[in-house]
Amino acid sequence: MPNPYAQIFAAPGAKGFTVAGLLGRMPVAMTNIGIITMLSITEGNYALAGAVAATFTFSMALITPQVSRLTDRYGQRRVLPLAAGVSVASLCLLLLCVQFGLPLWTYFLFAIPAGCMPSMSAMARARWTELYRESPQLHTAYSFESVADELTFISGPALSVVLSTMAFAQAGPLASAAFLTVGVLLFVAQRSTEPPVRPLDSGSRGTILLRSGPLVVLALTLLAGGIIVGAVDVVAVAFAESLGGPSATGIVLSSYALGSAISGLVFGALNLPWKPHRALLAATVGTGLTTLPFLVVSNIWALSVAVFFAGVFFAPTMILVMTLIEKTVPASSLTEGMTWALTGLTIGTAVGTFTAGIAVEQAGTLGGFTVTVAAGALTVSIVAVSMRMLGRATRNAQVERTEAGSIAEEPAARDDSTVG
Repeated sequence: MPNPYAQIFAAPGAKGFTVAGLLGRMPVAMTNIGIITMLSITEGNYALAGAVAATFTFSMALITPQVSRLTDRYGQRRVLPLAAGVSVASLCLLLLCVQFGLPLWTYFLFAIPAGCMPSMSAMARARWTELYRESPQLHTAYSFESVADELTFISGPALSVVLSTMAFAQAGPLASAAFLTVGVLLFVAQRSTEPPVRPLDSGSRGTILLRSGPLVVLALTLLAGGIIVGAVDVVAVAFAESLGGPSATGIVLSSYALGSAISGLVFGALNLPWKPHRALLAATVGTGLTTLPFLVVSNIWALSVAVFFAGVFFAPTMILVMTLIEKTVPASSLTEGMTWALTGLTIGTAVGTFTAGIAVEQAGTLGGFTVTVAAGALTVSIVAVSMRMLGRATRNAQVERTEAGSIAEEPAARDDSTVG
């Protein structure tokens, strides 16, 4: 059988923008932990470090969708260098403030515009969509992107921490700024695969995309899934420490990422007969069920196995969410729609980390695992109550695209008859 991943990279320019996109998305995984590590070293204050990092994260959650919205309106080549320039300059100014011991309020001042960091993951997905719209290869491309996200979030934080602890405190965030600069410049240089700017559809003209019911549902689905991811990060540390082996945390977190990466690659090679919204319900049910074993694990290896199977359902859920966004969001606002969904994931991870931390303090690791179970139930509930809406939105969008294609073909047919 032909390798589906080899097929998607056969398109001219696909390899080039993929490599650039991988470099450009590293800062999303590196910057938050880099700020925390840097300030914990220089200031010795974890509360300050967490507050500045949270300021950056929530700023990025609000600003990045607006960057994607401008990209849909004016094109990647015109918007991405400007947005990345603001983010890199602000991040460098933050590092200088730390280096020279300026007042603490300056840290927060520059952490806010540093959040003007484009979602290179969404930008790459927009290019894949343009290459393979309405074809089976798009499913494979989205699967690859989900696995790439997983690998980024495995390697990025570790690299940032190592640089800041082994070289100098600002090294992690500085490397993040360098990755963003190089990645974006290489990405926009790949002009042949850049999506064209489309006129605003009637469904998005003058409105905020989040008024779209399906997009809200899909963003909330990833938000609930993000709570599980964030909670697992915190509870894994607490669980390992309670057993006297904090270094085993890496095994647990790697198991989650490994399960997600493997399932993403396998899922991308399959051509399931199910409709996307029904497949999403099945994936979220799997997500909910695989959180239940957390409540009975008794050692690191049992937790690693449980976390591995929980990760198996994460990548398919994310792939299906992106598939449904492509099918329901107007083509003129596709990048913005994908970015809102990814923003939901980012916010959910932060909420999960915060909530699980409180739960562990109040009720131990069992309390933290209860957060994952509740988030799993929430994920299933969100999709289950929205099944009709998602199915209806998918059918309506398909009808609209078919009608638009028919209208576009009629003038061409008249022109051919005139020439004849």
